[in-house]
Amino acid sequence: MSDKKTISEFELLLIANNIIQDHADYIEGMRATSVEEKDQVLIFKGDYFLDENGLPTPNTTAVFNMFKYLAHHLSKEFTLK
Repeated sequence: MSDKKTISEFELLLIANNIIQDHADYIEGMRATSVEEKDQVLIFKGDYFLDENGLPTPNTTAVFNMFKYLAHHLSKEFTLK
């Protein structure tokens, strides 16, 4: 039996984006635009701030780390409907 709260993708993205904006490592424009669940882990996606050639920029690492942080913390608490 899971103690996780079942939540819609929309509700979860609202929570995730509030966490992102309040986080010390927030970068202007950083936001989660979708989330899926794979093997009980929430996977957040959004703009990775790639350059015009599709290559990572210094901000790409910050976004990746933020999405990893969200997955680590929110996967313990929520499951998607």
